[in-house]
Amino acid sequence: MPQLNGIAPRTSHLDTADYSPIDHLNAIFSHPSSLSAIGKISRALDRYQDELDEEISALVRHQSVSDVESVKGIRAAKDDLAELFPKVEDVRARAMQTEEAITEMTSDIKRLDNTKKNLTLSMTALKRLQMLTTAYDQLHGLSSSRQYKECAQLLQAVIQLMTHFKSYRSIDQIAVLGRNVSDLQRQLLEQVCEDFEVTFAKAEVGQRRGMLAEACLVMDALGDNARSRLITWYCNTQLREYRQVFRGNEEAGSLDNISRRYAWFRRMLKTYDDEHAIIFPATWRMNEMLANAFCEGTRDDFKGILSRSIRRDDGLSLDVDLLLSCLQETLDFEHSLERRFNNASRASVDTLSSDSEKAPVFSQAISEAFEPYLSVWVEAQDKKLSSMIPQYRQQPPRPPDDEFTPQMVVPSSIELFNFYRLTLAQCAKLSTGARLVELCKVFAKYLDQYAQQVLLFYVSERSSGQTPSRIPQLEDTILVLNTADYCFNTCTQLEEKIKSRIDEGYKAGVDLQSQADAFMGIASATVRALVRRVEVDIERTWREMRNTGWSKMETVGDQSSWVAEMLQNIKARAAEILGMLHKQQYARAFCDNLVDSIANAFIVNIFQCKPISEVGAEQMLLDLYAMKKGFEELLNIKARQPTPPPAGYIKRVNQSMSRLDPILKTLQVRPSPPEALVQAYLIHIADKSDTNFRKILDLKGLRKQDQSHLMDLFQAHRASPRNEKLPQTSALLAPLAVTGTSTGGSGPTIASVGIGNLSSAATLSTSNLPTRFDPSTLGSAIMNAARDGVDRFGTPNLGSTPSSQTPSGAMSPPTQQHPARASFEIPSPAMGTGNLNENLRNIGKFFKRDIGGFGGRFGSGSKPAEERE
Repeated sequence: MPQLNGIAPRTSHLDTADYSPIDHLNAIFSHPSSLSAIGKISRALDRYQDELDEEISALVRHQSVSDVESVKGIRAAKDDLAELFPKVEDVRARAMQTEEAITEMTSDIKRLDNTKKNLTLSMTALKRLQMLTTAYDQLHGLSSSRQYKECAQLLQAVIQLMTHFKSYRSIDQIAVLGRNVSDLQRQLLEQVCEDFEVTFAKAEVGQRRGMLAEACLVMDALGDNARSRLITWYCNTQLREYRQVFRGNEEAGSLDNISRRYAWFRRMLKTYDDEHAIIFPATWRMNEMLANAFCEGTRDDFKGILSRSIRRDDGLSLDVDLLLSCLQETLDFEHSLERRFNNASRASVDTLSSDSEKAPVFSQAISEAFEPYLSVWVEAQDKKLSSMIPQYRQQPPRPPDDEFTPQMVVPSSIELFNFYRLTLAQCAKLSTGARLVELCKVFAKYLDQYAQQVLLFYVSERSSGQTPSRIPQLEDTILVLNTADYCFNTCTQLEEKIKSRIDEGYKAGVDLQSQADAFMGIASATVRALVRRVEVDIERTWREMRNTGWSKMETVGDQSSWVAEMLQNIKARAAEILGMLHKQQYARAFCDNLVDSIANAFIVNIFQCKPISEVGAEQMLLDLYAMKKGFEELLNIKARQPTPPPAGYIKRVNQSMSRLDPILKTLQVRPSPPEALVQAYLIHIADKSDTNFRKILDLKGLRKQDQSHLMDLFQAHRASPRNEKLPQTSALLAPLAVTGTSTGGSGPTIASVGIGNLSSAATLSTSNLPTRFDPSTLGSAIMNAARDGVDRFGTPNLGSTPSSQTPSGAMSPPTQQHPARASFEIPSPAMGTGNLNENLRNIGKFFKRDIGGFGGRFGSGSKPAEERE
């Protein structure tokens, strides 16, 4: 469209469905001055309309022409199709005619091919029939003359030819021929069997050996059933005499004459090798079949004999020695059969490993009959062990003539495990199944008894009427420690050995870890007994500490005199003990337990030194530092060359002794201003307990009327938001109570929660204890270690509750016994041996877990501790 008023018309607006002419005109005449061009715009619109009309007319004409041409094209296509269909039908008819012509041409050729095929089949069948009739006639004649070698070859041919005539059985002549061949096969089978029976009955095997060997070829040709019949007959014939002699005669068939059975069969095998082996083909393995038949019959005989022996009316039980002797001979016989027929050694009874991949054929072929009765043997081992344990208990820990060495163990432990080793080797030869599991349970039973009734008995004081109890010597305690370590390691090795020998399905029933843990519990108890010796030596220095006037000190000087004396006593006794410990793991365990015990005793004695001034608390801190430095040298006190102590041990000493710092640092703060003491308590002790705060005030010697203001202030400060996360009570102060003074008294009382924590320190380190070594306290220490079920401080007793704590929370003082009446007895089963043994196991688990941090696998090797840190 021509440009209007300088603006080209937007044809796209004219093309839209919502076109508005008013809007278009307003856009063209947007200003009054544009009205002067209205005539020009009108003419332009007229021209544009004319152009559109012409364009529309041209399109209409073009479309009309196109429709006519389309109609013509359709009509032409219909005409072409009408011509095509007749041509297709004509081609189809010609193809059918061609096919019929080709079929007529090839029909004669097909008929000739079928004729040729049928003729070939007929000729082949006639030829095979001729061969079959000829071979049958020849076979019939050869069988009559017993020419078995030729018979075997012809028989194979006849049987093979007969397979081709299975489809011709409907023909009478073929059916008759088939029946004749079958009759001839049966005749040959009976004839060969008769020849064998007559030859063996007349003992003419040597003269007719060749004929019998050829007859075996005929039996091979007759098939598996015929061969099995001859093998069965031969085995029954050869074993007839054996069955008559050993089954029909009660005396000859008894277990006492078992060697005669095997000797008889060995002679039979020699006869076979010398006279009969050449008769039978090697593929028959006739000698192995004969051995299998012998084993089956002998096994059934033994089952009956053993069953009758168990049900005897005369009251006599089965002789265990005879049973084992017979079983051993049987195993040896089976082993010889394995070597003969497998051409490979049977699995070794010592290693239970085999180099041969072939499964054993004669393994348990006869010995299977003894398996249900091996429990009698296991019961016999149980009786032997039950008599050994009391004997071990009566023996001294070491022979009087033997000189003590740090590596020495109790001889009975070596004897016990040597008995276990021999018994296990013997049982592995007899059975690697359920009986070995039963034997393992017997081992576990008497390991528990050895730990309780022998080892624990050695380190306990024993009452002897009106005289004082016998005090265990230091060498005896070391012996028990070494023996417990030896038994722990050997238990683990014994379990692995049994699992390597037992059948796969029974391995889950083998477990000696409970017994190993019980021996570790014994080791823990002996370590505590060694620590107890040191505690008794330093009791006098604790008394000196309690008698010191801590409230009257004006200045802090050098370390207190009692500290130097205590360190001297500790080092002297520790040097003696460490010189006897040949394993670094136990030396470390002893030092750790000793440091923990002294730290606990220090805490207890602090509460007996009431009142303590600020200067006194500072002096205690100095003494504590001197003790800590002395303890750091403890582990290497017997070292030939001075070496720095292991970092792990230094850390342990610091942790144990630093538990006293919060108490002493709190005691250093003056009660005025009161806020300072309260803040010091909340920082160092860090709990919300009114009772514990009052204990600190009592230690400082504050009067009751002066404590009320401090208590109110403490309650106000602990309620502040910054102290809301503090625990309700401190584990360090909770079991302690200030009831004594610095000049004597009974001292603080504590909860009895087992050896190793604050209770042991208080029980073993109060002013009530004598200065000499008291046998009653040593026995109590060891017994508590077993019965309370604890090992070190911080470990609660296992399976029991504190017996000395009243329901209200107050602590009752420890009970002191007279030395002559505090003897330690090994409890009988009626006295709760099961609980004792269970606690020993739990102690061992804790002790093994604790010591594993600095010694690798506990009880193995003696690598220096500094290399393991």
